[in-house]
Amino acid sequence: MQLPVAVRQALGDAAAEVSLRDISQAREEQLLRMVLLSDQQGSLQVICRRDDLLDISSLNKQLDRDLRMMSKRDQAQAQRRAGLSEMPPLPSLTGWPTVVDERVDSLSSVALTLVDQNLCMVMPREDFQPAIQNASRHSFSVAADSIEVNLNMPGEDQAQLHSAIRKFTSLRIQQRLEDTLELPPLPETAQRIIHLRVNPNAVMGDLVDVVESDPSLAAQVVSWASSSFYAAAGQVKSVHDAISRVLGFDLVMNLAMGLSLGRALKTPQDNPEGYVDYWQQAIWQAQSAGILASMMPRGARPIFGLSYLAGLLHNFGYLVLAQVFPPHFRLVCRTLEVNPHIDSAVIEHYLLGVSREQIASELMQNWSMPDEVSLGIRYQKNPGYDGPYAVYAKLLWLGRQLLVERGVALGASQEVPSELYRALGLDREKVEGQFDQLMESKDEIMAMAGMMNPQ
Repeated sequence: MQLPVAVRQALGDAAAEVSLRDISQAREEQLLRMVLLSDQQGSLQVICRRDDLLDISSLNKQLDRDLRMMSKRDQAQAQRRAGLSEMPPLPSLTGWPTVVDERVDSLSSVALTLVDQNLCMVMPREDFQPAIQNASRHSFSVAADSIEVNLNMPGEDQAQLHSAIRKFTSLRIQQRLEDTLELPPLPETAQRIIHLRVNPNAVMGDLVDVVESDPSLAAQVVSWASSSFYAAAGQVKSVHDAISRVLGFDLVMNLAMGLSLGRALKTPQDNPEGYVDYWQQAIWQAQSAGILASMMPRGARPIFGLSYLAGLLHNFGYLVLAQVFPPHFRLVCRTLEVNPHIDSAVIEHYLLGVSREQIASELMQNWSMPDEVSLGIRYQKNPGYDGPYAVYAKLLWLGRQLLVERGVALGASQEVPSELYRALGLDREKVEGQFDQLMESKDEIMAMAGMMNPQ
């Protein structure tokens, strides 16, 4: 197979020495990536090892700049000019100033990916050197596997939370977590719903009263029931109608809970480029958790409503980060953008010393939310977790991977082991089919997320 013309020209004489291989045959430490950045001073491209974490804060400090991921539109224009769908790490493809991470110079050979062909170009470092000889060198990457992430030690959560708080002395956050986060108390609507949940004598009229006491919530529930996703026969005219005829008691209870908690914190205006927004993530994960829960064997099946609620609130820690650590939340967003292959928990532990999942779980426990929800959220990044209510965490993890595989931008992807399907009693082929069907409802999902947005 021939190299693309633009790539051959960029490689020059070294093109004749390139060895083309399947990407799977390249050693991970050989693989490089090029990230396109920009700020008010102009465009810049950086080259580092593919699996390393690009510390954009460190890079900006060294260069005295305010770089962030280049917009998708500008990246696409650069790719079109080069005639490529994705840029291999060859600076002359754009002609922009280039910075190379010092770790690259220590490699004996490098591998440059050609995504369209699922191939990589492997060459000795000395053959690659002419392509980057005019680039400046800086140290701005970290081996991702060197970052310790607390995935399975709940006893350390509070200590890590307090350590993270003390770390940011410039924010004057020095007291206990519940005193310093400056979060509002559990919203009244959520308190009333929790009381309903634990009341064995609660009836539909009780839930109607709670929802109707909040006009905004009532309007959203009716709009939800009227959406094309549920295809309700006839017009939905009231909250009672929405609950009794379309949505059901359990679903409305959890929707109302998710909405009331979501409105306790403002949805941030800053988001990582390329990710779907908070409420879209919430609805995708809620729907996926509900699908997976309903497909499990009846005897092992978790409670559908709590599975759905855990999915709806799975990213609540994102809202907390935005409110508690605003200067550093921006840094989290910028670092996520330039490291799409690295899970957010790894990045947050590197930058903050604690993850959004730990923060959210601690808050949920302070609010006396169901353990199924708080523990499901806490361990959703650890498919190997085997403690109390592990099934909820596993459903969230599996749902995320299935959605990411289908193009929903929820973060880094991981391979799903067959053992997980067996542990949950799920048929992989049937699950894949259900998720393919779910993707056919993408427009309806996005519309529903728009209804959830409290702003």
